[in-house]
Amino acid sequence: MPSIPRLLLTGATGNVGGAALRELLRQRPAGTQLVVASREPEHDRAHLALGATDQIDVVPFDFTMPETIAPALRGVTGLLLVRPPAISDVARYLKPVVQAAVAAGVQHVVFLSLQGAQYNPFVPHHKVEGYLKKSGLRYSLLRPSFFMQNLSTTHRDDIRRRDQLLLPAGHARTSFVDAADVGTVAARLLLSPPAVSAGYELTGRTAFTYDEVAAQLSAVLGRPIRYHAASIRAFRAYERTKGTPPALINVMTGIYLAARFGLAAHVLAELAGLLGREPGTLRAFLERERACWLP
Repeated sequence: MPSIPRLLLTGATGNVGGAALRELLRQRPAGTQLVVASREPEHDRAHLALGATDQIDVVPFDFTMPETIAPALRGVTGLLLVRPPAISDVARYLKPVVQAAVAAGVQHVVFLSLQGAQYNPFVPHHKVEGYLKKSGLRYSLLRPSFFMQNLSTTHRDDIRRRDQLLLPAGHARTSFVDAADVGTVAARLLLSPPAVSAGYELTGRTAFTYDEVAAQLSAVLGRPIRYHAASIRAFRAYERTKGTPPALINVMTGIYLAARFGLAAHVLAELAGLLGREPGTLRAFLERERACWLP
């Protein structure tokens, strides 16, 4: 008898995981069980505004507490694996999750990776992809380009308070993608797992230089936003003054260096094919999120 689909989502309070959860709530077939992995189950149930009618389990799960992993994976058939941004030691905290998924009999893992991660050993996603490839699990590797949402989260205060973007990305182009579109793809792959493991390059429809991004921000906000193409040393020093954790600075440096060397400029049609429509545009995103950059 086929097992009842039971889908576990890590990162459900984030941009991609939240979008995946919303799509699953809209599209899941009758009988499909949805489970949210959470460090604080009661808090997240309230934060996600989950009611009894949503029929979602919220279970304790913490990457830094190994004793929570196996119970959360019990009976799970599909897993959305999202690395918390603060975790860079993936050998310590994510490899055990992959091993526990094997032990639990998980049938399919959707991992939120990064564009070019398979070629970039300086980002933690590279190692996680390796763990999955060696695990024997069926997997789908989502390799999105740069999230538009990074402008409204990681770089929000620089734009709002300092009218600037200071990054070591040079003047190369970056293809931006809406995390909501990536979450939609994650949900669809969880509901209809592909027959074979594969990676998916998910890009927006246009690649921009950061000077062009700053120009679009300026137009939407009605005030000048400037891009400063910083050196690696200047960027790292600047982030330290803001109190950014060293591990996160390392990850950000790796991501922006990839962009600087042209590895983030690719524009592919794969996302549109998976969505069945054109992906969202950067301008539409900036207009939608405009309020977050207002002084």
